[in-house]
Amino acid sequence: MQIGTTSTATGAGASPTAANSANLEKAAKQFEAIFMRQMISSMRSASLADGMFDSSATEQFQSMADSRTADSLAATGGMGIAELLMKQFGARVAGPSSSAVPDGTTKGDSA
Repeated sequence: MQIGTTSTATGAGASPTAANSANLEKAAKQFEAIFMRQMISSMRSASLADGMFDSSATEQFQSMADSRTADSLAATGGMGIAELLMKQFGARVAGPSSSAVPDGTTKGDSA
């Protein structure tokens, strides 16, 4: 898939703005999941001593469990990172039809 094109998975009759919003939401949740995986991995590696059951197999299953936990947290909005990204970039996705003007004023304001 090319960047800037809309996917047919977002709906056949969806407007480009709605498709862009859906893509932004998906990307924001994926970013939050990746961030959570990195955070959990860093916390896991900060252990002070080796455990009795530590092995490469245990580490692999812990990594899989950590990844699943991160995905679940991101899907439910656990940290709120995706929501903040949506707020920050939502106006840019809305395009020129939004009421915001680059100088910070809104259309119809008089100076």
